[in-house]
Amino acid sequence: MTLILGAMDGEITEARANLQHPSTTQWNGFQIHHGRIEDQAVIVAKTGVGKSLSAMFCQHLIDAHAPDRVLFSGIAGALNPSLEIGDTLIAQDCVIHDMDASALGFKRGEIPYSPYRVFACAPDLVAQAAAVEPMEGSVVTGRVLTGDQFVASAQTRNELRAALDGDAVDMEGASVGLVATVNRVPFLLIRTISDKADGQAHIDISPFLKFASRNSWHYLRQTVVNQR
Repeated sequence: MTLILGAMDGEITEARANLQHPSTTQWNGFQIHHGRIEDQAVIVAKTGVGKSLSAMFCQHLIDAHAPDRVLFSGIAGALNPSLEIGDTLIAQDCVIHDMDASALGFKRGEIPYSPYRVFACAPDLVAQAAAVEPMEGSVVTGRVLTGDQFVASAQTRNELRAALDGDAVDMEGASVGLVATVNRVPFLLIRTISDKADGQAHIDISPFLKFASRNSWHYLRQTVVNQR
């Protein structure tokens, strides 16, 4: 079974719309959409925004449904200057950028007194998604940085890129990556670039989310089907 997650309703609209034989259950106010994609069992759910909600709900779904893989998709800001709005980043790995105990001698992103810092996406899932012909723009592989802040400053963007070699920034990816890694569940992050993370682009998020949801589905569907 494949678990498909997004932080906001607008990021999972297309995946929900394409569920066959759909049904919905609830857990503590969170909706869980069950169904099938070309005979593959799938759950689609909105985690909520930020590291805490996404990690909490992902852990519950793993405990309750034992998925074979976790796919998380949605929008992200570009850190890599070669990425343009509308491009797709397939994450090879991810790091929590605001986990910073460097004053105590730990590397930035390293969770103190644990083996966890860089969370690698499943190589087979990365290869499958990266091989999909893009619907629009370019598809590239790289690193996602995750933190509980919406990055809208060129200075912050440049600092993150220099410190952690990130290609895009989001608010949930590496928290889901941590949960999946600890539970030994293969995972993948698919991010549609919505802005340059510099505060200069003033996009209307609603219509862009519709594009991002369709774009995510373009990759999600192929990735799920390839699990046969």
